[in-house]
Amino acid sequence: MVKGTHMRVTKKLLLGSVVATAALALAACAPQATTPSATESGEAGPAEVTVGIVTSETGPLAGYGTQYIDAFDVCLDIATDGTGEVNGTTIVVERKDDAGDPDKAVTAAKELIGAGVNILAGTASSGVALAMAEQAAQNQVLYISGPAAADAITGINEYTFRSGRQSAQDVATAGTFLDDIEGKTIAVFAQNTAFGQGNVAAVEAILGAQGATIAPVLVAEDVTEFTPFAQQVLAAEPDLVFVAWAGATSGAMWQAMSQQGVLDAVPVVTGLGDAATFGAYGEASEKISFLNHYFPGANENEINTQMIEGIEAAGGTPDLFSPDGCNAAIMIVHAIGEGKGDVDAMVASLEGFEFDGPKGTMTVRAGDHALIQEMYQVKLVADGGSFVPELVATSSADDVAPAEAE
Repeated sequence: MVKGTHMRVTKKLLLGSVVATAALALAACAPQATTPSATESGEAGPAEVTVGIVTSETGPLAGYGTQYIDAFDVCLDIATDGTGEVNGTTIVVERKDDAGDPDKAVTAAKELIGAGVNILAGTASSGVALAMAEQAAQNQVLYISGPAAADAITGINEYTFRSGRQSAQDVATAGTFLDDIEGKTIAVFAQNTAFGQGNVAAVEAILGAQGATIAPVLVAEDVTEFTPFAQQVLAAEPDLVFVAWAGATSGAMWQAMSQQGVLDAVPVVTGLGDAATFGAYGEASEKISFLNHYFPGANENEINTQMIEGIEAAGGTPDLFSPDGCNAAIMIVHAIGEGKGDVDAMVASLEGFEFDGPKGTMTVRAGDHALIQEMYQVKLVADGGSFVPELVATSSADDVAPAEAE
């Protein structure tokens, strides 16, 4: 799985991930040990390292947090060959719920850092991730963000990495659906959040640079009536609509877009969300072009199969942001194994790190810590009384790589 590392993973170990997770949870409140233990290389490392996972377990993005946590637990088990250890160092996990609130996340981060934790990971909300990145820089701790997608997270500081994709990769994938866009108008329909604003900025930077005029329509996150905003989209007379949306209001938003005739009037491209949203588009499903970060059938490789089996064995469901949790676990095991809990050494070990994740080859770009990865074109097809995703095409990692942050 990790380049240069041979790991033996059996179904028995995967089935044991629930037990391993429970044991980690019971140990989560234990103080950080500093007693060195002999590593395989003969060098001394800490006996124990605590990793703080701060993400949404409640709130509007709780479903994304669950996907992340389920995959993290399974892939931590896989990446440590079922031991919960790397080179003699036990990895302890302590979880904190940020509820999608940056203030709660910062409080949680400060509590963890105050207790001696120097590795933080998680976060579904881009606004939370930006606040966490600030804490990482101020306190000089390693932070691995994900699934939060705002481009501003990439290159924000030397301590911050990401385990998922970013908005620029979504936008670049949307661009693969288009022919010549010079002189065209592209409406961006999004929430007025860090995530939505990041998408507008990415569309302006990527597709605007190709000669398109960008017409943003931003909606407050607490809005529940979307008809006026769908009318604003039509009023812009766009040649294409790019929709960037997250959370529980997706169904109501798409209903309004459909009822107002947007889907019949203009081509619409959006990201395919998690499985809970597959039925949200109704009869319009086959009118929408979907870019996609991940669905369980998007590709076939060993770690993807192991992750899916492990999540299902533990009673969970693999979904859109499972790779983000899995990648984070792989990155953390690598960082602890190489850096032995020293922040600067762990940061150095992750820069340029290439590994096999559920989406195939993943590369941590050394210069700005972007995670270079392939993306997907997908369509929804009717399956009985519901819809299921079907792969149309794979966009190579290099083709959708974001411009390097300065």
